[in-house]
Amino acid sequence: MQRGALDTRPQPPPLPALNASATGASAYPVGGFLLDFLIAIAALLALSLLCGLLWAVFIGLQLALASGAAIEPEALLQAVGEPDAIALIWMSLISTGGAALLVYGCRHRATRTEWDASARAIRRPATWGWILLAATATFLFSAAIAALSQRFGVAPEPTNAALIEAAFDQRPLFLLVFAVLLAPAYEELLFRRVLFGRLWAAGRPWLGLVLSSAAFALMHELPGLGSNTWQATLVLWLTYGFMGAVFAGVYWRTRTLWAAYAAHALNNAAALALMKLYGGG
Repeated sequence: MQRGALDTRPQPPPLPALNASATGASAYPVGGFLLDFLIAIAALLALSLLCGLLWAVFIGLQLALASGAAIEPEALLQAVGEPDAIALIWMSLISTGGAALLVYGCRHRATRTEWDASARAIRRPATWGWILLAATATFLFSAAIAALSQRFGVAPEPTNAALIEAAFDQRPLFLLVFAVLLAPAYEELLFRRVLFGRLWAAGRPWLGLVLSSAAFALMHELPGLGSNTWQATLVLWLTYGFMGAVFAGVYWRTRTLWAAYAAHALNNAAALALMKLYGGG
C-alpha cells in the first residue's frame, strides 16, 4: 500500500476562496487590498461623522426641552460640549464595526464551505494550543517592549488609553464586553479576514501578513493625535504590528478566524486585568 493511504491525519481546509463579489480584484491582489482598506477608512470616517452629528442633535434636543425656552445656537453648541467616554466607545463600535461589516459583506464574504471548514478547525485541540501560544506571545512581547522602552526613557502611551480608563471607571462591565468580545470581532473581520485574507487567497500570505499588520498598527495609533514622541509612536507601531502579525499567523496556521479572534480576546482581557491591577495604559 502507498504511504499516503495510511495517513489518516486530518488535513487543513484549503485556502479561503474569493467569492464572486470579490473576484474583480483577484488579478491585482495588492490593488484589491488597498481598495478594501480605503473603503474601510472612508466608511469609518463617514460613520464617525454621522454618529457625532446624531449625538450632538440628541443632546441639543435634550437641553432645549429641559430649558423650556429658546436657546441661541452658539449657546446651545457650548452647552452640548464633548461626548463622554461611554458615548465615544459607542461611536467607535458603530463606526469601526460598521466599516468592517460593510467591507466584509461587499468584498469578501465567507462561503458556506468556509464556514463549515472553520467550524471543524476550531474544534481541533491543536487549534486551541495555537490560540494560547498566540495570546501568550503577544502579551509577553508587549510587556517586554514596554519594559525596554522605559529603560531607554521612552514612555509610549496609547492614544486611546485615557478613554479606556475613563470608560472602565464609568461602566466596567460595558467596557469589558466591548474590549474583550466586540472590538476583537470587528478588528479580526477587517484586518485578518478581509485584508490579510485578500492576499492569502491570492497566494501571497507573507505579503498579506506584513501589509495587514502595518494597517492594524497604523489604525490603532495615528501619528500626531496624541502626545507621544516619534520614538514612542514607533514603539507602539512595533507592538501593534507584532500583535497583528501573530493574529494573522494563527489564522493562517489554523485556517479559522475564530482562532485569531480568541487570541485577540485573551490578549485584551489580560491588558484590562493589568490596567485594573496597576493602572495606566
